Parts: sequence; C-alpha cells; structure tokens
Amino acid sequence: MSYKTLKCERDGASFVITLHRPDRRNALSIQTMDEIIAAARVAEADDAARALILTGGADYFSAGADLTEAIEVKTARQGVAYFRRFHRLCDALETLDKPVLAAVEGYCITGGLELVLACDLRIGAKGSSYAITSSAIGTVAGAGGTQRLPRLVGTANALEMLFAAEPINAEEAHRIGLLNRLTPKGGALIEAKRMVQIYEKRAPLSLAFVKRAVHRGMQMDLASGLEFETFLVSAIYGTEDKQEGMSAFLAKREAKFKGR
Repeated sequence: MSYKTLKCERDGASFVITLHRPDRRNALSIQTMDEIIAAARVAEADDAARALILTGGADYFSAGADLTEAIEVKTARQGVAYFRRFHRLCDALETLDKPVLAAVEGYCITGGLELVLACDLRIGAKGSSYAITSSAIGTVAGAGGTQRLPRLVGTANALEMLFAAEPINAEEAHRIGLLNRLTPKGGALIEAKRMVQIYEKRAPLSLAFVKRAVHRGMQMDLASGLEFETFLVSAIYGTEDKQEGMSAFLAKREAKFKGR
C-alpha cells in the first residue's frame, strides 16, 4: 500500500511509520491522519510485525496540526468534525493490539505531541523538544492534550506546560515522565527497535491484553479495574500461548509463541 504523506517499512519485528511531509515540517493534515490509521491497520494485520514505531525522521517529529486546514475551522460544528478525526487517529493507536512506540528527534509540537501521547511508550533523543502551544494562538489543545498529558506527567506539570506554551527539552521531558527513554541524538529509532526485539520474544496476546487492561483500567475505579483484569487473565489462561509459555518455563527452554 502506498502513501503520500508517510513512509512505511517493516524491519524485523518493527513496523515503522515515518511521517513524510518535509515541506510542511510533518504537519498533521487530514490526509496524514487517515494514512496513519490505514498504515496502523496494515501493521496490526502483519503477524511478523510485533510492534509499531511512529517517527518523524532525523530532524523533527512534527510541527503539529496543519494550520492551513485548521484555520478554516470557524464554527463549533466544524470544530467537532475536525477534532473527531484527531480522536479517531489517537484511538486507533491506543486500541491497536500491538505496542505502539514513538521515536522522537527534534521538535514535537502541539498536535504532534498529542499524537505521541496516544502511543504506549515514548523514546526521545537529546536535542528533542516538546510543547503544546495552543494558548499562544488563542486555542485549547483539542486532540487529547488536556486529558492525556496530566494523566501521564501529573496535573501540575501538565498545567505548567499548557499555560506557558513553551517547549521543554528532552531531559526535562524524561524527568517528569513524558519520555520513557532518553537517548543520544540520533538514537531514538535505534532504541525503539531494540525494545521491540525484546517484545517479539513475548506472547503477542499477553501484550495485547496488558495494553487493554492498563488503558481501560486507568479509567476505572480500583475494584472495577481488578474485576476487568480478572476477566482478561481468565480468558488468556485458555490460550495455546499460555500453555506453551508455562511448559517452556518448566522445561527451561525458550517459548515459541504463536499468538493463539
């Protein structure tokens, strides 16, 4: 499948989606959003791809939403329709049955950061920077920034970023928990692929169920979350992979998971 605003490749177990709009600094157009969703579905259907990595390339991740499109949104009705596209995109990543990692070099701004927040894990290189600049242009983050950011870094850290609308560097992003891993400049994608090499040895259904349990459970009270967890673990105990995993452990051999 060909894309106009992305480059996609599978490198071993890693399905890599690279934003590719150099003339617009990888601004997220409506077409780009739709293409990311389509590419994510391709990755999900590829049994050899054990995780998806989203990156913007060596110089920058994304400048945010394509303002040539956003400036045309002038009514509440248009706004709802426009941001529903963003929400569909973020939901596609959060509900994908495989880990989704963001590998960030350079700047990652507003809609670009909101896209990264919808990924499961974030790897950022030194020299990268992160901001939600909505208050500087008279708007409010509309692709989940006011909701996912505080859930990730805490209310006070999120408000500081949202009030100031100024970028924070990679070291600060790592300190407050926005980044899972901090790498040397140029090393974000390399580290993301190294992490996937570990995940490919794990049971695919386990990763899918863990992802669902965490994302959904974080929106429940503890008792409901524990009940949901019990349902999922009871379901996975009936799989071939569970039997293979336990048998391999007892036999002191490497498990061969099939995703069944």
